[in-house]
Amino acid sequence: MEFPEELLYSEDHEWVRDEANQVTIGITDYAQSQLKDIVYVDLPEIGSEYKKGESMGVVESVKTVADIFSPVTGNVLEKNLELKDHPEWVNTDPYGKGWLLRMELNEKEELKGLLSSKAYQGTLSEDS
Repeated sequence: MEFPEELLYSEDHEWVRDEANQVTIGITDYAQSQLKDIVYVDLPEIGSEYKKGESMGVVESVKTVADIFSPVTGNVLEKNLELKDHPEWVNTDPYGKGWLLRMELNEKEELKGLLSSKAYQGTLSEDS
């Protein structure tokens, strides 16, 4: 499994790429491996505002449905429309083509509360 060191991670298994006042968000390699074959991704509308920890969509697999939780507070700027036709990209390329959405960051300080790659991996060994 991959856990790129340049990304930040939430305990809810989302990854965050910090891009100045914006962030790109997806689900981690670990999360997609637990969900198995993803068949549908329901993402929020552009312009929607979410607080850290709020559910903002779902990922459906043949096995289950999982909430996508906002790892930060902000407004949705863009969503990955390609996932409508290619939800499997979340499985095959979770940190690339399988990204979920981009948000404008309202509270940059919240990034400090996210986990490093190493710290996130540490939470996985405790869960297993």
